[in-house]
Amino acid sequence: MDRLQLLLVGLPLFLFTTDIFNLFLSRPPPPPPSKFSHHHHPIRRHPKSHPSPSSLRQTLDSPSKESDDFGVIGDGHTVTIDFCSSGSYRGTAVAMKNMLENQFPGIDVVLANYPPSPPKRLLSKLIPVLQVGVVGVIMAGDQIFPRLGLVPPPWYYSLRANRFGTISATWLLGNFLQNYLQSSGAFEVSVDGELVFSKLEQQRFPGEIELRDLFNKKLAGSRIVDGVGATMWS
Repeated sequence: MDRLQLLLVGLPLFLFTTDIFNLFLSRPPPPPPSKFSHHHHPIRRHPKSHPSPSSLRQTLDSPSKESDDFGVIGDGHTVTIDFCSSGSYRGTAVAMKNMLENQFPGIDVVLANYPPSPPKRLLSKLIPVLQVGVVGVIMAGDQIFPRLGLVPPPWYYSLRANRFGTISATWLLGNFLQNYLQSSGAFEVSVDGELVFSKLEQQRFPGEIELRDLFNKKLAGSRIVDGVGATMWS
């Protein structure tokens, strides 16, 4: 057996071992970061500067970014981003989370996994079993078929003639199908439990400006409801 054959045999065995570990060993989710930091930063003193009249006028005319009449802008609101963790969506979700936390202080942004449908999850669990079965038939078909009282079919001899290429192709194709079945392709954004954007419906990712405007509309609507309720009780 030359080096190429050793490589073709060792690669499927390595992938099979990795699939087994990923199938039965699941890592617990990391704990959420604490909202209260215990680090003390030194106080930097800046030289006093007198604000210009234009800046004072702008401050009086426009509300502050940090707070308004209702307190901190994002205080009491929760944004949930459900995304496909098996793909490359995590970077986009983290970027959206950082943007919302910077634009709306006090907001609570929760990142969660959006799992695929139950049929896709079930099929993804069957892929490794089929891979092992194909490899077993190719390597020991001469003993399996006679024990079952069957005559080996013609396709078996064709696959057995190039057994190492067949095993490698079976394992690579199986891993591709498994990754596809484990991917939900979702990026769903909800504000206070109400869905405001769905990638599954629109087949695209939201932009940062678009997501900020959606939260502003939701925030404005909640302010109107709070104002009406306060007027009725006053």
